[in-house]
Amino acid sequence: MAAEDFTALMPLIILAAAALVVLLQSAIKRSHGTALILTCLGLAAAFVSMFYAADELPRQVTALLIIDSYALFFTGLILFAAFAVAIFGYNYLNLYLENREEFYIVLLLASLGSSVLVSSNHFMSFFLGLEILTVSLYVMIGYMRKDHFSLEAGIKYLILAAASSAFLLFGMALLYAETGTMEFNGIANAIGGLVEVKGIYILAGTALFLVGAGFKLAVAPFHMWTPDVYEGAPAPVTAFVATVSKGAMAALLLRYFIAVDGFEYTTILLALSIIAVASMFLGNILALMQKNVKRILAYSSIAHLGYILVAFIAGGERAVEAVSLYLVVYFVTTLGAFGIISLLADQEGEKFMLESYRGMFWRRPWISLAFSGMLLSLAGVPLTAGFIGKFFVLLAGVGTALWTLVIILVITSAIGLYYYIKIIATMFSRVELEAEQKPGALPVAGSTVLAGLTILLLYFGIYPVHLIRLIRDMVLAIS
Repeated sequence: MAAEDFTALMPLIILAAAALVVLLQSAIKRSHGTALILTCLGLAAAFVSMFYAADELPRQVTALLIIDSYALFFTGLILFAAFAVAIFGYNYLNLYLENREEFYIVLLLASLGSSVLVSSNHFMSFFLGLEILTVSLYVMIGYMRKDHFSLEAGIKYLILAAASSAFLLFGMALLYAETGTMEFNGIANAIGGLVEVKGIYILAGTALFLVGAGFKLAVAPFHMWTPDVYEGAPAPVTAFVATVSKGAMAALLLRYFIAVDGFEYTTILLALSIIAVASMFLGNILALMQKNVKRILAYSSIAHLGYILVAFIAGGERAVEAVSLYLVVYFVTTLGAFGIISLLADQEGEKFMLESYRGMFWRRPWISLAFSGMLLSLAGVPLTAGFIGKFFVLLAGVGTALWTLVIILVITSAIGLYYYIKIIATMFSRVELEAEQKPGALPVAGSTVLAGLTILLLYFGIYPVHLIRLIRDMVLAIS
């Protein structure tokens, strides 16, 4: 490997080194605060190193990884999310008496796996990054080992993740058997020379690959694990699963489809359209029936992945721009929503039942307003980032005449507005407050991160031009 390769890989190298440093620190002397500081420094150093890596773009590092502006954009998004989760996790873990430092090790490793995922140009690197991410998530989801809900969520995710990996490997095997290569560009070249009869095996391999990816993305009908895992996992971990895990897979899937011209297969696009429709309807309708805020947000995330699939199916530059923009918006709002749940946790546990939020505005007005902003953004209300994201998804659908999907998206978004408003109405409802019910102060670090997310939410909603320009400069290079 040349020196330029090491420079291009610097964000990944720093993440791996940071995990080792936190591991050694924990072995020498346990300190929760030191572990957080080292983690944040590692994430910040990896982010800064991206600017040095940008000088070498695009850089093909062996056949496995390609470091280009697309990879760096999503790596930066992953690092941003991991930083927020680390801060929220610190406040959350302070409620527990032991084994705090290991959380940051697996968080850094999960971030490393996700970064490898978005930089992959080969099935081997893709699967390696996916397994680093998935194994780390097993630990993070079941981290509260004394809580049987957390352990149950970890076991469910373990079983279903193993099943999805089997589908992915079987799909890869079929594609490799037919094309003789695992490199995305090599598969594209091989597919171009195949006769129509052999295309059946390509379709079967791609279908199995999409089934495995569907489990990771939690789209219908592969979504059943989502509400249980979201409810059982610690709130900061739920934020990570909802954003980084799904965002990295969506970015990889988009890269793969563009590389192999997957948008030319009408059968695959029809299957994705059915999955998108099922996700939008099931996600929103099932969310209406919930009285648990984490489960509401879980089913909501299924619907949001359905929205992303609408833009994905559009193909071309419209898909890349809309999917990337929507993922940024989704990261900000989802991190904010689960961050609030993390900050509100106390010694008695998380406050995730809807009734726990009744009258919260009169006790905690500022955090209630921030939560309302996050929920309205998820609903796609104007002047929030969610509106801009949904507008670009609709623009991509209309631009390619996906009228059925666009109409269903509008209808299901209207359905989803109800359960978001239900949470807001509960927070603003009048209750009788006793003098001794005065709430305690929220952690400063977590509140600062939440304030930053809220500002981004409004900034991207009112003046999104800088974000759009960044996406067009960095992400559209892939198409």
